[in-house]
Amino acid sequence: MPRATRNLAVAAEPSADDRPPLRRGGFSMKDVAPKDTWTVFKIMGEFVEGFETLRPVEPAVSIFGGSRVRRGTRYYRLAIQVAQGLARDGFSIITGGGPGIMEAANLGARRGGGRSIGLNIRLPFLHQPNRHIDTLINFNYFFARKVMFIKYACAYVVFPGGYGTLDEAFEALTLVQTHKIDNFPVIMIGSDYWKGMLRWIHEKMVGGGMVSREDLRLFTVTDDPREVCDRVRQGYHRRIQANGDRPTT
Repeated sequence: MPRATRNLAVAAEPSADDRPPLRRGGFSMKDVAPKDTWTVFKIMGEFVEGFETLRPVEPAVSIFGGSRVRRGTRYYRLAIQVAQGLARDGFSIITGGGPGIMEAANLGARRGGGRSIGLNIRLPFLHQPNRHIDTLINFNYFFARKVMFIKYACAYVVFPGGYGTLDEAFEALTLVQTHKIDNFPVIMIGSDYWKGMLRWIHEKMVGGGMVSREDLRLFTVTDDPREVCDRVRQGYHRRIQANGDRPTT
Protein backbone atom coordinates (compact mmCIF):
# COMPACT_ATOMS: atom_id res chain seq x y z
CA MET A 1 0.00 0.00 0.00
CA PRO A 2 1.38 3.49 -0.84
CA ARG A 3 2.33 5.67 2.15
CA ALA A 4 -0.42 8.27 1.49
CA THR A 5 -3.10 5.59 1.27
CA ARG A 6 -1.90 3.93 4.48
CA ASN A 7 -2.07 7.25 6.38
CA LEU A 8 -5.60 7.89 5.15
CA ALA A 9 -6.66 4.46 6.36
CA VAL A 10 -5.30 5.15 9.83
CA ALA A 11 -6.89 8.58 9.96
CA ALA A 12 -10.25 7.15 8.96
CA GLU A 13 -10.33 4.70 11.89
CA PRO A 14 -12.67 6.04 14.61
CA SER A 15 -11.17 7.11 17.90
CA ALA A 16 -12.06 5.37 21.16
CA ASP A 17 -14.53 8.15 21.96
CA ASP A 18 -16.28 7.78 18.61
CA ARG A 19 -16.71 4.02 18.73
CA PRO A 20 -20.10 2.68 19.80
CA PRO A 21 -20.00 1.12 23.29
CA LEU A 22 -19.83 -2.64 23.54
CA ARG A 23 -23.18 -4.17 24.31
CA ARG A 24 -24.21 -7.42 25.94
CA GLY A 25 -27.83 -8.38 25.92
CA GLY A 26 -28.79 -4.89 24.79
CA PHE A 27 -27.05 -3.11 27.71
CA SER A 28 -24.12 -0.75 27.26
CA MET A 29 -20.94 -1.63 29.13
CA LYS A 30 -20.61 2.07 29.94
CA ASP A 31 -23.95 1.88 31.74
CA VAL A 32 -22.68 -1.00 33.86
CA ALA A 33 -19.65 0.84 35.29
CA PRO A 34 -21.54 2.96 37.88
CA LYS A 35 -23.37 -0.17 39.04
CA ASP A 36 -20.03 -1.87 39.65
CA THR A 37 -19.08 0.92 42.05
CA TRP A 38 -22.27 0.49 44.05
CA THR A 39 -21.72 -3.27 44.11
CA VAL A 40 -18.59 -2.65 46.18
CA PHE A 41 -20.74 -1.09 48.90
CA LYS A 42 -23.17 -4.01 48.81
CA ILE A 43 -20.25 -6.40 49.27
CA MET A 44 -18.88 -4.31 52.13
CA GLY A 45 -22.30 -4.39 53.77
CA GLU A 46 -22.36 -8.19 53.74
CA PHE A 47 -18.92 -8.37 55.32
CA VAL A 48 -19.82 -5.84 58.02
CA GLU A 49 -23.07 -7.63 58.89
CA GLY A 50 -21.29 -10.97 58.99
CA PHE A 51 -18.47 -9.74 61.21
CA GLU A 52 -20.79 -7.94 63.61
CA THR A 53 -23.24 -10.84 63.90
CA LEU A 54 -20.79 -13.72 64.18
CA ARG A 55 -18.18 -12.23 66.47
CA PRO A 56 -19.88 -13.59 69.64
CA VAL A 57 -20.40 -17.14 68.32
CA GLU A 58 -16.85 -18.49 68.76
CA PRO A 59 -15.89 -21.24 69.20
CA ALA A 60 -17.84 -22.59 66.27
CA VAL A 61 -17.80 -25.50 63.84
CA SER A 62 -18.95 -25.18 60.24
CA ILE A 63 -20.89 -28.20 58.98
CA PHE A 64 -21.44 -28.83 55.27
CA GLY A 65 -23.42 -31.36 53.27
CA GLY A 66 -25.97 -31.86 50.57
CA SER A 67 -29.28 -30.00 50.54
CA ARG A 68 -30.88 -33.03 48.84
CA VAL A 69 -30.26 -35.42 51.74
CA ARG A 70 -33.71 -36.49 52.94
CA ARG A 71 -34.99 -36.42 56.48
CA GLY A 72 -34.65 -39.66 58.37
CA THR A 73 -31.87 -41.06 56.19
CA ARG A 74 -28.56 -42.26 57.58
CA TYR A 75 -26.54 -39.10 57.00
CA TYR A 76 -29.39 -36.85 58.15
CA ARG A 77 -29.54 -38.69 61.48
CA LEU A 78 -25.75 -38.69 61.74
CA ALA A 79 -25.62 -34.92 61.18
CA ILE A 80 -28.09 -34.39 64.03
CA GLN A 81 -25.97 -36.59 66.28
CA VAL A 82 -22.68 -34.88 65.43
CA ALA A 83 -24.04 -31.35 65.80
CA GLN A 84 -25.76 -32.21 69.05
CA GLY A 85 -22.53 -33.61 70.50
CA LEU A 86 -20.52 -30.58 69.42
CA ALA A 87 -23.13 -28.21 70.83
CA ARG A 88 -22.99 -30.00 74.18
CA ASP A 89 -19.22 -29.50 74.13
CA GLY A 90 -19.78 -25.75 73.84
CA PHE A 91 -19.41 -25.19 70.10
CA SER A 92 -21.77 -23.09 68.02
CA ILE A 93 -22.90 -24.74 64.78
CA ILE A 94 -22.70 -22.85 61.48
CA THR A 95 -24.38 -24.19 58.33
CA GLY A 96 -25.50 -22.88 54.97
CA GLY A 97 -28.97 -22.55 56.44
CA GLY A 98 -30.80 -24.69 53.89
CA PRO A 99 -32.44 -28.13 53.92
CA GLY A 100 -30.85 -31.58 54.04
CA ILE A 101 -27.65 -31.90 56.06
CA MET A 102 -27.79 -28.21 56.94
CA GLU A 103 -31.25 -28.58 58.47
CA ALA A 104 -30.14 -31.69 60.39
CA ALA A 105 -27.07 -29.92 61.80
CA ASN A 106 -29.09 -26.88 62.88
CA LEU A 107 -31.60 -29.21 64.54
CA GLY A 108 -28.79 -31.02 66.35
CA ALA A 109 -27.36 -27.70 67.55
CA ARG A 110 -30.69 -26.80 69.13
CA ARG A 111 -31.08 -30.18 70.75
CA GLY A 112 -27.59 -29.85 72.19
CA GLY A 113 -28.33 -26.41 73.64
CA GLY A 114 -25.89 -24.59 71.35
CA ARG A 115 -26.21 -21.66 68.99
CA SER A 116 -27.69 -22.63 65.64
CA ILE A 117 -26.47 -20.35 62.85
CA GLY A 118 -27.49 -20.29 59.20
CA LEU A 119 -25.64 -18.41 56.47
CA ASN A 120 -28.27 -18.47 53.77
CA ILE A 121 -27.49 -17.67 50.13
CA ARG A 122 -30.07 -15.96 47.94
CA LEU A 123 -30.51 -18.01 44.77
CA PRO A 124 -32.61 -17.61 41.60
CA PHE A 125 -34.59 -20.71 42.56
CA LEU A 126 -36.47 -21.33 45.79
CA HIS A 127 -34.08 -21.78 48.72
CA GLN A 128 -35.72 -21.11 52.07
CA PRO A 129 -33.73 -21.24 55.31
CA ASN A 130 -34.67 -24.09 57.61
CA ARG A 131 -36.69 -23.53 60.77
CA HIS A 132 -34.04 -24.66 63.26
CA ILE A 133 -31.89 -21.52 62.99
CA ASP A 134 -31.70 -18.93 65.74
CA THR A 135 -29.16 -16.64 64.03
CA LEU A 136 -29.72 -16.07 60.30
CA ILE A 137 -27.70 -13.99 57.84
CA ASN A 138 -28.68 -13.73 54.18
CA PHE A 139 -25.99 -13.31 51.51
CA ASN A 140 -26.04 -12.38 47.84
CA TYR A 141 -22.38 -13.21 47.30
CA PHE A 142 -20.92 -16.68 47.75
CA PHE A 143 -17.42 -15.35 48.42
CA ALA A 144 -18.56 -13.14 51.31
CA ARG A 145 -20.44 -16.08 52.81
CA LYS A 146 -17.41 -18.34 52.45
CA VAL A 147 -15.28 -15.92 54.46
CA MET A 148 -17.74 -16.18 57.35
CA PHE A 149 -17.67 -19.97 57.27
CA ILE A 150 -13.89 -20.05 57.59
CA LYS A 151 -13.23 -17.01 59.79
CA TYR A 152 -15.31 -18.13 62.77
CA ALA A 153 -14.76 -21.90 62.56
CA CYS A 154 -12.26 -23.96 64.50
CA ALA A 155 -13.12 -27.05 62.40
CA TYR A 156 -14.97 -28.13 59.27
CA VAL A 157 -17.21 -31.20 59.28
CA VAL A 158 -18.08 -32.31 55.75
CA PHE A 159 -20.95 -34.69 55.05
CA PRO A 160 -21.80 -36.15 51.64
CA GLY A 161 -22.88 -33.44 49.24
CA GLY A 162 -22.47 -31.94 45.80
CA TYR A 163 -20.41 -29.23 44.14
CA GLY A 164 -20.93 -26.68 46.92
CA THR A 165 -19.84 -29.13 49.60
CA LEU A 166 -16.68 -30.02 47.66
CA ASP A 167 -15.99 -26.34 47.05
CA GLU A 168 -16.04 -25.51 50.76
CA ALA A 169 -13.96 -28.56 51.74
CA PHE A 170 -11.21 -28.04 49.19
CA GLU A 171 -10.99 -24.31 49.80
CA ALA A 172 -10.36 -24.98 53.49
CA LEU A 173 -7.74 -27.61 52.63
CA THR A 174 -6.04 -25.16 50.26
CA LEU A 175 -5.93 -22.43 52.91
CA VAL A 176 -4.46 -24.82 55.48
CA GLN A 177 -1.99 -26.27 52.97
CA THR A 178 -0.73 -22.80 52.02
CA HIS A 179 -0.65 -21.61 55.67
CA LYS A 180 -3.15 -18.84 55.01
CA ILE A 181 -5.10 -19.99 58.06
CA ASP A 182 -4.19 -21.96 61.18
CA ASN A 183 -4.24 -25.71 60.78
CA PHE A 184 -7.61 -26.97 61.94
CA PRO A 185 -9.50 -30.26 61.62
CA VAL A 186 -11.24 -30.96 58.33
CA ILE A 187 -13.31 -34.08 58.99
CA MET A 188 -15.18 -35.85 56.20
CA ILE A 189 -18.00 -38.14 57.27
CA GLY A 190 -19.06 -41.08 55.12
CA SER A 191 -16.18 -43.40 54.21
CA ASP A 192 -18.32 -45.21 51.66
CA TYR A 193 -19.37 -41.97 49.96
CA TRP A 194 -15.85 -40.49 49.78
CA LYS A 195 -13.86 -43.65 48.98
CA GLY A 196 -13.90 -43.13 45.21
CA MET A 197 -12.59 -39.60 45.56
CA LEU A 198 -9.94 -40.73 48.05
CA ARG A 199 -8.77 -43.43 45.66
CA TRP A 200 -8.49 -40.84 42.89
CA ILE A 201 -6.55 -38.46 45.16
CA HIS A 202 -4.09 -41.22 46.08
CA GLU A 203 -3.66 -42.55 42.56
CA LYS A 204 -3.80 -39.38 40.47
CA MET A 205 -2.93 -36.44 42.68
CA VAL A 206 -0.32 -38.02 44.94
CA GLY A 207 0.80 -40.47 42.27
CA GLY A 208 1.20 -37.65 39.77
CA GLY A 209 3.02 -35.38 42.19
CA MET A 210 0.23 -32.80 42.27
CA VAL A 211 0.08 -32.94 46.08
CA SER A 212 2.47 -34.46 48.59
CA ARG A 213 1.73 -37.49 50.72
CA GLU A 214 1.88 -35.21 53.78
CA ASP A 215 -1.05 -33.23 52.38
CA LEU A 216 -3.26 -36.26 52.97
CA ARG A 217 -2.92 -35.58 56.69
CA LEU A 218 -4.85 -32.33 56.31
CA PHE A 219 -8.17 -34.16 56.51
CA THR A 220 -9.69 -37.19 58.21
CA VAL A 221 -12.42 -39.56 57.03
CA THR A 222 -14.61 -41.24 59.63
CA ASP A 223 -18.11 -42.57 60.34
CA ASP A 224 -17.90 -42.21 64.13
CA PRO A 225 -19.61 -39.15 65.71
CA ARG A 226 -17.52 -39.54 68.87
CA GLU A 227 -14.31 -39.34 66.86
CA VAL A 228 -15.58 -36.15 65.24
CA CYS A 229 -16.20 -34.51 68.61
CA ASP A 230 -12.86 -35.72 69.99
CA ARG A 231 -10.92 -34.38 67.00
CA VAL A 232 -12.70 -31.02 67.12
CA ARG A 233 -11.99 -30.63 70.85
CA GLN A 234 -8.36 -31.64 70.44
CA GLY A 235 -7.86 -29.33 67.49
CA TYR A 236 -9.45 -26.43 69.33
CA HIS A 237 -7.27 -26.89 72.40
CA ARG A 238 -4.13 -27.12 70.27
CA ARG A 239 -5.12 -23.90 68.56
CA ILE A 240 -5.74 -22.18 71.88
CA GLN A 241 -2.38 -23.30 73.28
CA ALA A 242 -0.56 -22.20 70.13
CA ASN A 243 -2.16 -18.75 70.33
CA GLY A 244 -1.60 -18.40 74.06
CA ASP A 245 -5.28 -18.02 74.86
CA ARG A 246 -7.41 -19.76 77.45
CA PRO A 247 -9.86 -22.39 76.15
CA THR A 248 -13.56 -21.86 76.79
CA THR A 249 -14.67 -25.44 76.18
